[in-house]
Amino acid sequence: MDVRSLYAAQKYAASKPAMQPDPTQASTLEAEFARVTQDFVGQLNSAEQASADAMTGDADPHALVEALAQSELAVEAVVAMRDKVVEAYQEILRMPV
Repeated sequence: MDVRSLYAAQKYAASKPAMQPDPTQASTLEAEFARVTQDFVGQLNSAEQASADAMTGDADPHALVEALAQSELAVEAVVAMRDKVVEAYQEILRMPV
């Protein structure tokens, strides 16, 4: 057996735990993503409720404009994040193997 291949196998075995995902970090990331998603959905629901109230005459027009502006900002933020994820994915695809 070649000494270099033995050394490479030992290094691979030593680095293998570092390549495994950390379950505590994954659950934290999942929880944060779930919280952000719920905030986004809540923002859209509140804007929808404000627009429904404005149509029935129960809401202040200023509150409607504010709710719609906040929902527009939330949608623009989500679209920007989606664009960054797609851009990163395309960059990974361009990497030579």
